[in-house]
Amino acid sequence: MDRFEILHEIGLTPIWRLRAPARPGPAACEQEQPHAVREPSAPATALERTVRIAALDWSNFAEDVAACTACGLARTRRLPVPGVGDIHAEWLFVGEAPGAEEDARGEPFVGQAGKLLDNMLAALGVRRGQRVYIANVLKCRPPGNRTPSPLEAEACRPYLDRQIALIQPKIIVALGKSAATTLLNVEASIASLRGRVYRYEGVALIVTYHPAYLLRNLPDKAKAWEDLCFARATLRGVSAGASRL
Repeated sequence: MDRFEILHEIGLTPIWRLRAPARPGPAACEQEQPHAVREPSAPATALERTVRIAALDWSNFAEDVAACTACGLARTRRLPVPGVGDIHAEWLFVGEAPGAEEDARGEPFVGQAGKLLDNMLAALGVRRGQRVYIANVLKCRPPGNRTPSPLEAEACRPYLDRQIALIQPKIIVALGKSAATTLLNVEASIASLRGRVYRYEGVALIVTYHPAYLLRNLPDKAKAWEDLCFARATLRGVSAGASRL
C-alpha cells in the first residue's frame, strides 16, 4: 500500500499541494528591477578601521599612516610623522603633534625642542634610536600648531596603540599637557599629574613637561629632570619585577 492509499484509508484525502510560484512576466521584472540593484559598499566603520590598524606590522605601518584620511589633517599637512626610533625600545616618549619643522622633515621632535629632548635622553644614558622610540599622539600637523581636537586625537589613537603593541615598551613618558590628558582621558594640569605612575595599554606611564615648554620656562627644567629620574626608577622597578618572573 503506497502513501496515498494509507492517507485515503485514514481520511486525510484529498491531498492539497502548493502550486509552483508563477514566473514573473516582463512587467513584473521591470517593477522588481530597482530592488535588485546592489548598493555601493559603505565606507569602513571606525571599528573595522581600528581592527585593520591593529593588524599592521612595521613593513606597512608608515605607508598606512601616509594614506590615512580619517580626519581633515591629511589635506593640510606636508608630510606624515609616524615616529622614529628603536622598534624594541624600553622607553616610549609621546608628544602632542608634529610642528612646522617636523611637518617639513617627517620626523618628530626636531629643531630646538628636539635638541633639548636629545640632551634629556643623553642625561638618562640613552639616545634617539637606541632603547628609545619617539612619537606623537597625532601623526599629522594641525594647521598653525593649534591644539588637536578630540576627534582628531581619537582618529589617530589606533596608530599609537598599534605602535605600543609592536614596540612593547617598558615605560611611556607623556610630554606635555595635551599628550598626557589625551592618553589619560582627564582634564588636569601637568602639576597635578606629575609624580605618579599611571597605566596606558598596560604600560607604566609618567607625565612631564614638553621640551618646547621648557625652552620658554627654564626654571621648570629641574622639575622635568625629577620626572625623568622618577621614570628611570619606575623602569628599573618594572625590569626587576620582570626578571623575577
